[in-house]
Parts: sequence; structure tokens; C-alpha cells
Amino acid sequence: MMTPNQLKTNDLVEIVSPSGAIDPELVESARKRLESWGLRIRIAPHALGKYHRFAAPDEDRNADLNRAIADPEVAAVWCSRGGYGLARIIEHIDLKPLQKRPKWFIGFSDITVLHAALSAAGLCSLHAPMCKGLAGECPEEQLQQLHDCLFQRQLPQFGLPLLHPLPESAGRHFQGRLVGGNLSVLYGLRATPYDWNFAGNILFLEDLCEPLYHIDRMMRNLRLSGAFEQINGLILGQFTDLGEDDSFGNGVLDIVREATLGCPRYPIVYDYPAGHVPAHSPLLLGAQTDMQILENQSCKITFSV
Repeated sequence: MMTPNQLKTNDLVEIVSPSGAIDPELVESARKRLESWGLRIRIAPHALGKYHRFAAPDEDRNADLNRAIADPEVAAVWCSRGGYGLARIIEHIDLKPLQKRPKWFIGFSDITVLHAALSAAGLCSLHAPMCKGLAGECPEEQLQQLHDCLFQRQLPQFGLPLLHPLPESAGRHFQGRLVGGNLSVLYGLRATPYDWNFAGNILFLEDLCEPLYHIDRMMRNLRLSGAFEQINGLILGQFTDLGEDDSFGNGVLDIVREATLGCPRYPIVYDYPAGHVPAHSPLLLGAQTDMQILENQSCKITFSV
């Protein structure tokens, strides 16, 4: 997996809107934040538009993204927001220029489609806050983590609770490349060229605004397809705004317990601070990830860039 060079002062960042339409004021606030980091900012021609639910027609969003990819001056491509739309254009995105000069791609939610395509091409990418987060929703601690990742290639470490105790594995390390993102988007990529490679890797999942039976259906897909048999660890991020439903006991955690029943004994941790929440810590998809079981039955997560 190729990781981009760390950013430096005066590097050019292009803000694109490959999915949903965004409030231009959020983009302007994000631009000011990134300029305060010493970066030069260019806003793609169709990034501030609105066409139905999208920022622009498919061909215009496609053109913006391909231009940013091909431009050798652009060091990072920052997606303004998620929503929906990347699945409509991903087959027309040309990633070949990145093989000679990898660059940062930042975003999450619907941007999981782009992350998946980049992963299939052997490129790391950053699951991290977009314009709304940069505009002030994301706390300073997480924004500093994001800055450190981009400018120093340094990622935070976390200790998280285990869903299943693993006393027989205390001190053991479980390792693999980090894959995944938004569960609903990942589910929509199954059996396509952009499906994630689960074998021997660490899977991260988050989601929002899904009924619990939808979450259960998607988790059952991962079980029935063998994904949960192949991974070396599972990291659950934030599952938010799921609505009231007592038919699955303890919600997402019980759904995951049942969906992984009988699978290999790897660590499953929950409450990772990433997803559709203000305090969103960055995750480098494609990074070598180590999950160490501690004596107190928590799990230490370390990422190598």
C-alpha cells in the first residue's frame, strides 16, 4: 500500500464535491481553517453547486475529481461532504496518475466508495472530517490529530473495550491492513470491483440513520459471505441516530455478537471515536494496524504509517 508524502507549507489542496450538495459557507470556513495550516486552497469548479440532491450532474462531478487526480500540483483532495453520489461516477474515475504520485484523499461516509477504489489500487486514504468538521463541528483535539496525520504522518493510539473477553489471548497481537468505513456504503459495494479485501485485515465499521434491522441485514451479509471468517479484527465506530427499537436487545452490540458467533477468536472493539459525530478521529485506511489484547481485557490499537 502506498502512502502519500506528508504535507508541507504552501502545498495545494483541492476541495471537491463528488457526492451531495453542500452549504458554500461551510466550504469557506473549511478553506480558512486549512489556510491557517499554511496550505493553499483551490475549490473545484462544481464544488459549490446544487443539482437535485447532488453538487452537480454526474459528468461534472466526475470531471472535477479526475482533474484533481491528474493535476500534479494538487497534494491533497478534500471531499466537502458525503451524502450520496460517488457510486454513480466511480467507474469513470481514473486513478492511474496516482501510481506515480500518490496524494491524500480525505473524507468519510459516502466517500467510502472512493476509499474502496483507492484501496483496490493499492493506495492509502484518510477517513476523516470534511468541511463541516473543519468549519467548527469537530473539536480542536481531533483537528490536531488530523493535522498531525497529514503533516507528520502521525496517528493517535487508542485503548478500547472488547465486545468479547479474550483472556486466553492476553498479550497477543492481531494485525492486518485497515479496511472499511460506512457500513451501508460498504454493503452497496459487495460483489463489485470495489468490494473490500477482508482476508487477513482489520475491518472498521460505522453508520447512521439506519433501522436496527437494516444493520442486522448488512451484518448478516458479512457473515454469510465469509467476511467475518476472514478478518483478523473488528473495530466498531459510532452508530448514531438509529431510532428506537428494542427488538435487538442491546442494539448494534448484540447484532454484532450474534453475527460473529462461531467465528475465529479475534478482538472486536467498540466505541472508536469515528463516524457521524463531532469528535471524529482520523483513520488511515490501508495502514498496518495492530490490536494488542491487554491484561485488563481492553485492546490497544496502534497504526503504522
